[in-house]
Amino acid sequence: MATKKTKEASSNMFSLEHFHRTYDTVTTPVTINGQTYGLFTPASIDRFINPDDVMDNFPLWAKIWEASGVLAGHLAGIPPNPAKSILEIGCGLGMVGIAAARAGHRITMTENNPDALNFARANALANGCPEMVIERLDWNAPQLDGRFDMIVGSETVYKARDIDGLEAMFDRYLNPGGTIILAEGVRRTGVDFWDRMRSRYEVKARRQTLRSDQGTMHMVLFRLQRYAERQLEN
Repeated sequence: MATKKTKEASSNMFSLEHFHRTYDTVTTPVTINGQTYGLFTPASIDRFINPDDVMDNFPLWAKIWEASGVLAGHLAGIPPNPAKSILEIGCGLGMVGIAAARAGHRITMTENNPDALNFARANALANGCPEMVIERLDWNAPQLDGRFDMIVGSETVYKARDIDGLEAMFDRYLNPGGTIILAEGVRRTGVDFWDRMRSRYEVKARRQTLRSDQGTMHMVLFRLQRYAERQLEN
């Protein structure tokens, strides 16, 4: 087990004061579509790592992923519709949901890891989103209520073992006529996932190239729209 476990804070009791007593953090500036946010990130990930098995629940949530920047920019650029609801899966530190909320979207951020939820809540408070809905969601045993007009996520298709849970979760939470938007890096797991999704969804993909001092990265922004029932019957 990790060297120290932190119990997930209730959203009703959560405060930045308690958060900073619990975690050592650094603030990382991130700019999305000209708007700069300061995101709390762990000063070190050591406390979140299982020393007996480093890859057991490795804290992937603790990184600001390039794909999250792509998704955040895309959502922030879409005209908001207050009548439409958005579910973000695997919100990590909260960058995507915060950018979407600040752009006027009605979005619910979700994560399964208790520490990730605490960081997402802290970042929402620190970046002017005190009313943000942030819930715990286990992809393989979902207990969230309701359905959503859009489901979004970044770097969600990371492990092959999660594909069954993702597909079932889309079925459970996506409204009829709804849309799924995912930003992903290029990897084998993603290829298998998209081949599977194409049997039930119209899949459109747009490749984006990110260049920095560290090199060039290729990202893909996917848009999935479920086929009409009559199409499936033909």
